[in-house]
Amino acid sequence: MKRCDQDLAFMLRYENVAWYEDGEVKILDRRIYPTEVKFVRCKTHGEVAKAITDMVTQSAGPYTAAAMGMALAAYESKDLAKEEQIKFLEDAAYTLSHARPTTVVRMSQITNGSLEIAKEAIERGERADEAIFMDTIESLNRRYSTMEIVGEYLVDMFPNKGSIMTQCFGETIVGMMLRVSKKRGKDIKLYVPETRPYFQGARLTASVAQDMGFDTTVITDNMPALVMQTKGIDLFTSAADVICMDGHITNKIGTYQIAIVAKYHGVPYFVTGIPDYDHTTVESVKIEERDPNFVLQARGIKNTMDGVKGYYPSFDITPPHLISGVVTNKGIFSPYDLHRYFETETERYY
Repeated sequence: MKRCDQDLAFMLRYENVAWYEDGEVKILDRRIYPTEVKFVRCKTHGEVAKAITDMVTQSAGPYTAAAMGMALAAYESKDLAKEEQIKFLEDAAYTLSHARPTTVVRMSQITNGSLEIAKEAIERGERADEAIFMDTIESLNRRYSTMEIVGEYLVDMFPNKGSIMTQCFGETIVGMMLRVSKKRGKDIKLYVPETRPYFQGARLTASVAQDMGFDTTVITDNMPALVMQTKGIDLFTSAADVICMDGHITNKIGTYQIAIVAKYHGVPYFVTGIPDYDHTTVESVKIEERDPNFVLQARGIKNTMDGVKGYYPSFDITPPHLISGVVTNKGIFSPYDLHRYFETETERYY
């Protein structure tokens, strides 16, 4: 089986993201990694959807989990009549794709793709769960190899011995930009904001970078301005949960303020990913708001008095005038001209 995850950190290897086997899906619990290495084991696709909702997996992890969840749904329904199985899978595709509201469009592309693979397998009299699983591996290979090309363009922007600031956990692009940097012998330092309240930067991005041998410094979320001012940050980069065709991007809460600080200090900000053609304007984006109690604590330890309120939007929106470029597998585009990305043939990504 061809795999494109070689030489990547532990948590970026396919079986350590989400993996379907023997009638269950195991998902690395990123809420507690690297303090603990523990997998949540799901026996139904509904449990997979709940794991996605509950932030067991984050960044691009839910995309893999959703596809593996569709394989599990096919296993759950394998003894049903053909029409009943297809209806079961259609319902499962909706459940999994709507586990989190901000990424419904991308998740729907994944689950609907799995649904079509399942229908074709059912028509041929083959096992739909195995067909979906193999298609998911192909999809992972496609995504990893595509993001490696993105990484090549992004690393072009890194000076040798440069200092790079990240935000949250960009999953595949983090691994690929580091693999490309290592291949090219670029000696870079990473400054990683912690990304409260789940600490994806501190626990996930920093773990991947450390695992791959890079000089990595974690900073708190209120330090980016001072660090840019005093540590010679050369470039700020993040992935994006949505890249709208009007140039606005949606990413983990805190991205907007770092982009403002970067603009002030003359630090270029490069967003990585594939533009979302179905998100014509930023008005199509729904910002997910999560349990406000999470901001009143840190990894389970309460920090406030009873009666104090919290507010927890999961994402914010960064306007195009703060973005230096959108780095894609076709090169670097102005956020004001993303339609050019689709002027040439575009292969399936998710």
